[in-house]
Amino acid sequence: MSNNIVKIGIPSKGRLRSGVLNIFKKKKLKILSERGERDLFGFIKGKKNIVIYYLHSREIVERLADGSLDIGFSGYDLLKESEINIQKKVIVKKKYNFGEATLVVAIPDDWIDVQTMPDLEEVAFEFKDKKRNRLRIATKYPNLTREFMFSRGVTQFKLVKSLGATEIYPFTGSSEIITDITSTGATLKANKLRVLKDGIILKSQACLMTPKKNKEVELLKIF
Repeated sequence: MSNNIVKIGIPSKGRLRSGVLNIFKKKKLKILSERGERDLFGFIKGKKNIVIYYLHSREIVERLADGSLDIGFSGYDLLKESEINIQKKVIVKKKYNFGEATLVVAIPDDWIDVQTMPDLEEVAFEFKDKKRNRLRIATKYPNLTREFMFSRGVTQFKLVKSLGATEIYPFTGSSEIITDITSTGATLKANKLRVLKDGIILKSQACLMTPKKNKEVELLKIF
């Protein structure tokens, strides 16, 4: 491909995808695909030098870091969850008012004596001393969770990688608590979980990002 080709990564599914596509619609940039909605590639009508790639939101961050994308739309949470060497290679150019969500520490409702992170620290030490085991935390965000826990003095824990609905882990014996991304808190509440009073790890939203070492892209001015 020519160096004049501009490669743009768009989330392949979910709220981020619909929000990003709405941006293109508002800017009168019509995205077309040869094989319909399931196509992983696209192009913009009247702009032959632009290629659209539909990728997982996490992969978009990685492809920006290695320079194989010129522009990418993804969540701020996914950028901050990525490895430090990846974060250093990606720049947030703009934040949008959609895709807003918060990464939180959530515990079962019946842990009535646990309201704050210092309370959780005590519980973690009790687990180690009495049960000879570490407090298990199910999460899809191991890096952010680990960093937050250590910063709040909680050191006696074990991370459990979540592969699906994280909310169910404490009730299947897979973990004691979780960290998860939430928009309204309704799903946590429906699953008898609550957020610690000081358990906000990170606030996120949709972002436009580029590689730090990026060629000049005229299209950026449109967004």
